[in-house]
Amino acid sequence: MNEFWVFGYGSLMWNPGFESLRRTRAQLSGYHRSLCISSHIYRGTRETPGLVMGLDRGGACEGVAFAVDAEKEREVMQYLRARELVTNAYRELILPITLANEQSVPAVCYVVDPAHEQYMGRLSLDRQAQMVRHAQGKAGANHDYVISTVEHLRKMSIKDSDLELVARLLEQAPERPADKVGR
Repeated sequence: MNEFWVFGYGSLMWNPGFESLRRTRAQLSGYHRSLCISSHIYRGTRETPGLVMGLDRGGACEGVAFAVDAEKEREVMQYLRARELVTNAYRELILPITLANEQSVPAVCYVVDPAHEQYMGRLSLDRQAQMVRHAQGKAGANHDYVISTVEHLRKMSIKDSDLELVARLLEQAPERPADKVGR
């Protein structure tokens, strides 16, 4: 069957927004998952930016690979570009990923552009939790995005220590934007 691959490491894992033929665990080498992009549309505002994940240089990232029917490539790529390249904080690259069966395939990956104004670099985990806790954008609360991603990683038995610690900090002081209503 003629197909192409898309690599998901954040919300694409649990909310791809496109139909796939199958999905499998996969690893991308040379990049790691990081809450390193300031979000002022989907998970925050200009006044209260949130943080979303990017693939940042170094290490490795475990996530999900989606096999997509090649006949739907144009439609899926239009959707992904509208979703992922809205502010051009990511670069769309074709990179080799290793599937759960050890097969290496080229996949569409969205990696952070370190020259982009939204790139935050390596923030402390406390600062990440602080930004996430108070942010909300068009796609909802930033808190929910982080917690949902951690829950999906756990279901897949993928360990991401930094993200787990941010989630723990959020759970310790869970005040979110909706909690402030009526105050």
